[in-house]
Amino acid sequence: MSRGVLVAGVGMIPFSKPGRSDEYDVMGAAAVRAALKDAGLDYGRVRQAYAGYVYGNSTCGQRALYRVGMTGVPVVNVNNNCSTGSSSLWLARQAVESGAVDCALAFGFEQMKPGALTGAWADRATPLDRFIEQMDEIEGGPSDAPAVMRFFGAAGTEYMDRYGMRAETFAKVAVKARRHAANNPYAVFRDPITETEVLAAPHLYGPVTRLQACPPTCGAAAAIVCSEDFARAHGLRTDVAIRAQSLVTDLPSTFEDKSMITVVGADITREAAHQVYEASGLDPRDIPVVELHDCFTVNEVLCYEALGLCEEGGAERFVLDGDNTYGGRVVTNPSGGLLSKGHPLGATGLAQCAELVWQLRGTAGDRQVEGATLALQHNLGLGGAGVVTLYEKAS
Repeated sequence: MSRGVLVAGVGMIPFSKPGRSDEYDVMGAAAVRAALKDAGLDYGRVRQAYAGYVYGNSTCGQRALYRVGMTGVPVVNVNNNCSTGSSSLWLARQAVESGAVDCALAFGFEQMKPGALTGAWADRATPLDRFIEQMDEIEGGPSDAPAVMRFFGAAGTEYMDRYGMRAETFAKVAVKARRHAANNPYAVFRDPITETEVLAAPHLYGPVTRLQACPPTCGAAAAIVCSEDFARAHGLRTDVAIRAQSLVTDLPSTFEDKSMITVVGADITREAAHQVYEASGLDPRDIPVVELHDCFTVNEVLCYEALGLCEEGGAERFVLDGDNTYGGRVVTNPSGGLLSKGHPLGATGLAQCAELVWQLRGTAGDRQVEGATLALQHNLGLGGAGVVTLYEKAS
């Protein structure tokens, strides 16, 4: 990177079920205020703002920010499907890294409806049409099941067929998510569940049951990023930095491999992670804590391998050995992840950022990964875009 970029402040609000949250602008403003307070920064010092949301009208970001203040700051509204929040962070980081500004705000929010994700426009082609056509070709025909459930359920079936993994192993990932979320006051689902309960839950598609799918959720989160000089000049924290970051969209393999594992973004994740490791000079084995995009248990399993946390085909042994939790090799989703914390699309990437900043500061309470000096974030949106970010504990 051309110059260091620090995360000076983070903030989020507790996520909630649809119908139980404030309006999107109230949530967004609350998260921004929390990040500003955490940084000890006046809003007037922010030089650019990137607002992430998927379900909403134009300029929702301005409406939310006007509750905080009206300074004339440039506001860019961002929509990159489920990776919207981290795409906003990517833009804010670029602005600071390039020297365009010394301080930028990334925030995201979502006010969601119950049920499976659906498109907002029925009178035009959807961005996922080609992905659905590829899925129909691989699976041998269309289905009445919601497309997103089919995507990941089919990828799970393919993984099981390829490597002999058992459905029970996917269920263990859901149990682990709840166990971690029990210590997270921001998470929606904090009660423990058993493997038996996960497997007995209503079946969705492939190996996936309802307790293995993230719920639609409402919420907001934010981050203040700045240069080192700006932080020191204004007495801000300098203890967490973004060491490397990459945003990758679909590669030819998405439609050429005839693999549902590739269709749901495994190659995007693999390439983004490779770029981050190459830029940082680090190995994934150096990283003790990861927040990854577990929209379904299937995707968490796929990401273990795509992020290089274990070898190809080694995810089942990784889970069975407890290498994905406290006491193992790397703690994955100490927050409880999307499965338990919830997944308000525009906020998710920034909520992951907040969790990892707290981990590196050593302020994550009962979720704390002891001695963490590096942390990896992975946020994926079909259609597609994947963002991988490496944070480090700085001075």
